[in-house]
Amino acid sequence: MFAKSTEELTALGAQITTKEIKQQPELWEEAFDNYSAQKDAIGKFLQKVIDAASGKVTRVIFTGAGTSAYTGDTVTPYLNQHGDRSHFRFESIATTDIVSAPYDFLEPETPTVLVSFARSGNSPESVKTVELAEQVVKNLHQITITCAPDGNLARHATGESKNLLLLQPAGSNDKGFAMTGSFSCMALTALLVFDQADAVAKADYVATIVNMGHEVINREAEIQNFVDEDFNRITYLGSGSLGGLTREAQLKVLELTAGKLATIFDTSMGFRHGPKSFVDDKTLVFDFLSNNAYTRQYDVDVMEEINDDKIAKRIVAIGTNQDNNFSGENFAFATGDSKLPEAYQALPDVMFAQTLALLSSIKVGNTPDTPSPSGTVNRVVKGVILHDYAG
Repeated sequence: MFAKSTEELTALGAQITTKEIKQQPELWEEAFDNYSAQKDAIGKFLQKVIDAASGKVTRVIFTGAGTSAYTGDTVTPYLNQHGDRSHFRFESIATTDIVSAPYDFLEPETPTVLVSFARSGNSPESVKTVELAEQVVKNLHQITITCAPDGNLARHATGESKNLLLLQPAGSNDKGFAMTGSFSCMALTALLVFDQADAVAKADYVATIVNMGHEVINREAEIQNFVDEDFNRITYLGSGSLGGLTREAQLKVLELTAGKLATIFDTSMGFRHGPKSFVDDKTLVFDFLSNNAYTRQYDVDVMEEINDDKIAKRIVAIGTNQDNNFSGENFAFATGDSKLPEAYQALPDVMFAQTLALLSSIKVGNTPDTPSPSGTVNRVVKGVILHDYAG
């Protein structure tokens, strides 16, 4: 797909999605440059938040709907170790949860930073979540990480001293049905904002994932080889931030094939507790291997177990080789770094998953750019009835 001409891709209904997956390494470089240019303003904003909390720990709620929610799921575990825990407590709560039950998730007396992830900024739940947070939380600051400068969330944040607007690279405002570059750019920006690693380390992380992203593109034929198997189910597993990534990985398959392939996601440890029943002889199993030596043991253990059970069509570990590797098949990044934190590893990992979903969409006869033949699932959600909240 990545080597096909624009005309060939257009005929397949895949030109937009293929381009948007392929361009991500360049978008990551641009997102890093944007962060570097705004680093001082970001630091001043976070200090203002700390000062306003008067010694209390501030909740940082990462929120969004669908893929935007899974962005929070991916970055939160890592930041709970590597963020400034003396001042911030990180949580990932979907806008769909907050809108339907704000009393369960918003704490009026707790200093809070609402971090809104949004491709378009026009999803009704995202707009309503901001409204509810402003209504309920007394000490509220916001960070709006969005790809659309003309979206409702971006316009709402503009000029607001308590709302830091971090626009993503223009190319990340995906025009295809499925979010790809928007997901990875927003995740990277959130990591750069809150990670306590120094500037040199962050630059090294970005350089590494850019090389790994290009490697995914260059190794498309290997991913095609997986798709050529006789299968109808896909399982994604992982731990920590890569466990959070599994939901986004399976969603790409679900979206781009319009549900023609069954999918499931879970943590490496959680999979044994019932969900393993999903695996049969037409199932592809993928596990995103952690670079943390302790956690990696559990990722490898479950893959060895499934391999010994001989119940799956194919089992593949995705990651960077270390001393402890899966004895079976590995999609090992030659350009990877065994010291790369898992939340950054998630970006090239998701490029693998996006590419597999793209190729699977073509295999089942779908058009990736417009995969919902009924039109009942939309790029930006429609038909949501929002209700007033009097709490």
